[in-house]
Amino acid sequence: MAISGTGNKFSGAVCLLVLFLTISAMSTVSLASLKVGYYKHSCPSAEAIVRKQVNKALARNPGLGAGIIRMHFHDCFVRGCDASVLLDSTPGRRSEKEHPANNPSLRGFEVIDAAKAKLESACPRKVSCADILAFAARDSAYKLGGINYAVPSGRLDGRVSIEDEVTQNLPPPFFNTAQLIQNFARKGLSTDEMVTLSGAHSIGITHCSSFSNRIYNFNSTHPVDPSMDPHFARELRRRCPAPTSNAPTDPTVPLDFVSPNRLDNKYYSLLNSKRGLLTSDQTLATSPSTASMVTNNAKNGALWANKYAKAMIKMGSIEVLTGNQGEIRGNCRIVN
Repeated sequence: MAISGTGNKFSGAVCLLVLFLTISAMSTVSLASLKVGYYKHSCPSAEAIVRKQVNKALARNPGLGAGIIRMHFHDCFVRGCDASVLLDSTPGRRSEKEHPANNPSLRGFEVIDAAKAKLESACPRKVSCADILAFAARDSAYKLGGINYAVPSGRLDGRVSIEDEVTQNLPPPFFNTAQLIQNFARKGLSTDEMVTLSGAHSIGITHCSSFSNRIYNFNSTHPVDPSMDPHFARELRRRCPAPTSNAPTDPTVPLDFVSPNRLDNKYYSLLNSKRGLLTSDQTLATSPSTASMVTNNAKNGALWANKYAKAMIKMGSIEVLTGNQGEIRGNCRIVN
């Protein structure tokens, strides 16, 4: 039962303030425990080795860059940035990898494995898988968008990965703006940082099932979501058959039809043209709380790129493990 009254509203406000301050403090402590150049003495070539492997992989398949950036995001939002998303399942326990949000959509595991193998040869048990993933996400952003930033490092790897925790933490593609704001706030990220990080959807692909509800039988009044450009909807219907229970395949389409392999601010222009694919994308342009942020990012690519770099650094500090809290895995897929 809902109880109204001034006292309860005040108590609620105090609770929200305490929660915000707690999350902010956690984020600050996490970031403070990391430092740029962490491997300067223990493994001086660490970042160069990772970048070489990323560049080699993306030269063959640029789409892997989107997968690696997404992998870093999916890792940090579940148990913090501890490389739990890289762990394979074990008997009796399915890992995060098995969740539908990650399988088969996450790509680039083999790139992380290759970088880890090179690092183990050069500097055995010195560089964590969590740091490798953070470096690789940065290197992917640089390769595909010219966005470069210094990555504070010193993360340790976690020993636990649980499939069910993905649903509890990752925002699904049907979230509205209010739900996204709340989801990111729980991780210590602001509304503007949420909108900024969503710009990573200027690269990569998504399955038709992630947005088919917007182009087929949206509601009793509109067969197509009215927030989607009708010409764009017709094009999508040609690429994505109507969903059925026995559909043999779930086709994919690029999230950004203009520059699918370029990490840039075209994503925001597409949202303003009502050409965002996912509900969680298009809602940013239609919600009063975020519409101006979308417009500003669409107008100024350099400003967005600068904010993106800062937001990635902050996201990469979520609940990191340091000290005796974790380990440095010899193999990113299994605990020591």
